[in-house]
Amino acid sequence: MSKKVFCKKLGEELPAIPMAPYPGELGQRIVNEISHKAWMQWLQHQTMLINEKRLSLADPDTRTYLAGEMEKFLFGGDYEIPEGYIPPEK
Repeated sequence: MSKKVFCKKLGEELPAIPMAPYPGELGQRIVNEISHKAWMQWLQHQTMLINEKRLSLADPDTRTYLAGEMEKFLFGGDYEIPEGYIPPEK
């Protein structure tokens, strides 16, 4: 049985991420407070940001920007959605 966490993003107890997906203190916070499901949602959002804004991961400013957006997305905050983005219908 996998470890569970009370996910701050989704507000329920869900399977945890098996290992820190990000270095340092923020990575440990993610492991302790964010579910695997919420992490996968962040990865999709991050991919959308990279594609829609045509970001280069080789640029240190881009990595800093994405780290800030990740923290806002996962722990609550006004994270960015690209201008003109229309989410797919469910």
